[in-house]
Amino acid sequence: MVLEGQERELVEACQRGDREAFRTLFETYKNKVYSVALRFAGEEAAAMDIAQDTFVKLFSCIRDFRGDSGFETWVYRMVVNSCLDQKRRTRRLIPLADELMATLRATGDVLAQMLRDEIGNRVRAAVEKLAPDLRIVIVLRYTEGLAYDQIAEVLGCSQGTVASRLNRAHKALERRLSHLAKGGSHA
Repeated sequence: MVLEGQERELVEACQRGDREAFRTLFETYKNKVYSVALRFAGEEAAAMDIAQDTFVKLFSCIRDFRGDSGFETWVYRMVVNSCLDQKRRTRRLIPLADELMATLRATGDVLAQMLRDEIGNRVRAAVEKLAPDLRIVIVLRYTEGLAYDQIAEVLGCSQGTVASRLNRAHKALERRLSHLAKGGSHA
């Protein structure tokens, strides 16, 4: 295994069926799993279902973890797969705001806050219209802060594919949101 120290011990204990190790693993990754699930599903109930599904799969498949990749990458791959499974089951759209919203949080002015909220809603609406393969790279890159190589490993594709999908997603978002920069009001 490629794992280091404490993480290796934790995974090996889980592979042996140690309940306390499972609890520690859950505590370690629950927020990351839930964060991706919530960004993908857009509602707490669906995110909880995805997170639960992810941990059920993780605990039932942990013996299969060989250490070819980092454990965290393996966990991300599991949650991404659970998100895509949920998407296939429910065909729900994904509300998501990307990194652009951080720059809009500067002032406390009520009118400015209303404008930021409106822009946030428009960005979320534009992102939810993206194809799932483009949406997930946006989630992993901007919500989870993963590097291209990590995203590639999670999705099982090349870094070039990740770059291409991000580029296509950025262009689609730019087309859908260009009216905001011009002061337009159509979505």
